[in-house]
Amino acid sequence: MPNGRNRNSTFDAGEMADWYPPLMIAAEELGDRILHPAVRAEALALMERLTPDAYIAYIAAFLREGERRYGANWRYADIVTVLLELARTLRPASYLEIGVRRGRSAAAVAMQAPNCAIVGFDLWQAGYAGIENPGPDFVRDELRRFGHQGTLELVSGDSRRTVPDYLAAHPDAHFDLIVVDGDHSAEGAKQDLFNVLPRLRVGGAIVFDDIDHPAHPELQALWREAVADRPDMSSWQFRGVGYGVAFALRRHG
Repeated sequence: MPNGRNRNSTFDAGEMADWYPPLMIAAEELGDRILHPAVRAEALALMERLTPDAYIAYIAAFLREGERRYGANWRYADIVTVLLELARTLRPASYLEIGVRRGRSAAAVAMQAPNCAIVGFDLWQAGYAGIENPGPDFVRDELRRFGHQGTLELVSGDSRRTVPDYLAAHPDAHFDLIVVDGDHSAEGAKQDLFNVLPRLRVGGAIVFDDIDHPAHPELQALWREAVADRPDMSSWQFRGVGYGVAFALRRHG
């Protein structure tokens, strides 16, 4: 494949000596791909297919205005552009998401990996962020329209309880791609991260949203402490435009 796209991210050496960690691509390289204008165009195309709401319309207009002002090489990333490229490269067979809302992030994964098994957790609070939040049935319909064919489990309730309960009931469940975008308090986000990190496969990616959100400055330090500074992780972040986003690849077990 050109530029190494669509390849497995780990190396199976068989009987060879285990000199290098199995991860074969660094987060920095994937970050460069995420910032490519073609990925931003994909994100716009996705938003045009989603059931519209005020936030989607705002983000789409923001992307178009950024490119109009600064040209095609304007640098921008958010959770959708990150997930589009990660799902294209990693081809996840399993995806866990905390903070589903209307299914925008899950749709980005489904576009690239339609057979992926998806497990999502959310409170589905009515009127969240001032926008209609219809609930799990809406998300199921949205992902069906995006061609998702894998299994889909949507779990309602507080992730601090539902995620540990789910993982305890599924002790062998591990995931190629994980998103933590739920409770934005330092305590809640930390618990979400530490609950799911042990279930991230080697070569898989964990995504953490809103690391540059002015209302949640603690999330940047939390990401560094919990994930980015770990020696078993290869991490990347984007800050300065929008609310920021970060991801990390697991280098070894």
